[in-house]
Amino acid sequence: MNRTLSKLLRCAIYTRKSTEHNLDLAFTSLDAQREACEAYIQSQAQEGWRRVPEHYDDGGLSGASLQRPALQALLAEVRARHIDMVVVYKVDRLTRSLADFAKLIELFDAHEVSFVSVTQSFNTSSSMGRLTLNVLLSFAQFERELIGERVRDKIAASKRKGLWVGGPVPLGYAAVDKKIVMIPAEAEAVRTIFARYLELGSLRQLADDLSRRGICSKTRQLANGRSIGGGWFGVGALAYLLRNRFYIGDVVYRGEVNRGDHAPILDRELFEAVQGRLAAQAVQRRCRLRGAPALLAGRIFDERGNRMSPTHTNKGGVRYRYYVSQAVLRNTPAAASAITRVPAPEIEALVVTALRDHLQANAAALQPTPDNERELVEQHVERVTLGPKHIKLQLRQSIHVPEACDPIDGTGPSAGCVNGRATTFTFPWTSPIPATVKGIVHVPACNTPMKPSRREALLTAIARARTWVDDLAQGRVASWAAVARREGKAERHVRLQSRRQVPAGLIDQEYGVRAGRDRGGDLHPGAGSSPRCCRSAASGLHPYPVSGRRRRRCRWKRCAGRGAHLGACRASPSGG
Repeated sequence: MNRTLSKLLRCAIYTRKSTEHNLDLAFTSLDAQREACEAYIQSQAQEGWRRVPEHYDDGGLSGASLQRPALQALLAEVRARHIDMVVVYKVDRLTRSLADFAKLIELFDAHEVSFVSVTQSFNTSSSMGRLTLNVLLSFAQFERELIGERVRDKIAASKRKGLWVGGPVPLGYAAVDKKIVMIPAEAEAVRTIFARYLELGSLRQLADDLSRRGICSKTRQLANGRSIGGGWFGVGALAYLLRNRFYIGDVVYRGEVNRGDHAPILDRELFEAVQGRLAAQAVQRRCRLRGAPALLAGRIFDERGNRMSPTHTNKGGVRYRYYVSQAVLRNTPAAASAITRVPAPEIEALVVTALRDHLQANAAALQPTPDNERELVEQHVERVTLGPKHIKLQLRQSIHVPEACDPIDGTGPSAGCVNGRATTFTFPWTSPIPATVKGIVHVPACNTPMKPSRREALLTAIARARTWVDDLAQGRVASWAAVARREGKAERHVRLQSRRQVPAGLIDQEYGVRAGRDRGGDLHPGAGSSPRCCRSAASGLHPYPVSGRRRRRCRWKRCAGRGAHLGACRASPSGG
């Protein structure tokens, strides 16, 4: 009697083949693996196993990496919880790396997915099953590494025989039936490149000359159908081409030169002449660098390891030299340290002075110290690291002074012989102050709560000022003098409280009279408060720290509706 299935298990089959050999046949290794897995799933149908229709096949891909299209699609389905079981023919079809397999098992466990190998029976739910699985993966990884060693040995043996074993084909040649053949047109271009370099003597001029002649780099067709190359030569590409011994019939592998079985394009005399010219240009470039004014070029770094390159600027006929961090030059502020630029003369003087003091205080004082600063730096300084409060100076690995030690018994000053020991010391300094930041540095706090006493005093002053304006506008008082007598204050005191005047047409618009001098055009400062300031004061907040005695002006142009000004603050001190 058939028992009811408690749950259907969705089973996905994964297959893989390491090479593309025989993948074009009607029945491949991938098909054989899939048939075996399908038969196993069919045998477990009574347990609820059901095969999903999708195929996850990786043909011609190694198991050393998890970056395989079908495997990544399978893992995406696992994360989406669309699969309950992964079925493979053998464990090594999934991966040959023990570390990658541990990651996969962790992913499967997190999403409650089981793993089954058709030809290797084990149960990952028990400790013994996991041990068996790890042993199998260890042997699979060992086999992969052994295959890699055999391939490398095969490549080395082929190179020693001068055979071409793959890779990019240089300009002038083409690969035909796994053999290297010469292309006459490209070979003539190669001869032109070598000959023109001997005439010009400059890689930059050579690149410009080749552009005018229409000589481009080799076009290569990738496996995915995309083409690369075919552009103008750069300086780096030309330097590599001019040093390539493949053009004289040699094959180089790991520094070992062997005679190849392909036809050479150049004769050795021309090639050696070009190599001599390149070596001479390199010596001249080093001499130019040594003659440059930057003493610490190539030796100075910031605290994050970014090289600091020399640069300069001219102002008023004077040249100012600096060392600038490469993080700034490459526009990567996240990698920059606190020190991005330092003046070159000051930092060079500090380093030279500290170096001389250190050499004089140690055994190197017995050896003559060069008077030339450049020779001193090149002889002793290995690296200079700038910190915010100190400079770390790393000297050369060894300083040997033969005269300091007795050649027979080794007696003498023990500090005179320092061999094979790196010397590092630090000395304090103050990093330059960064440039002043432009823009808003501090914004005053707005809508800050007011003290109750200050709020009451401010509202009282505003309400009193509005009452006085109403009295003046309605003709109930004739002048500020009458207001001062009524309030029991001196007229001067009332007038001094006024910081600005109400606009001329404002009272005329609101009351039909003009605030001239006859009606006391100088008003109390509270009378000129804008509606925004009045509303803030009434609510206990104010955008400025003001009071009735000392108040900053609230600008009328920030307030919409100027006619609302006169009626905005006819309120009692309680805010009613």
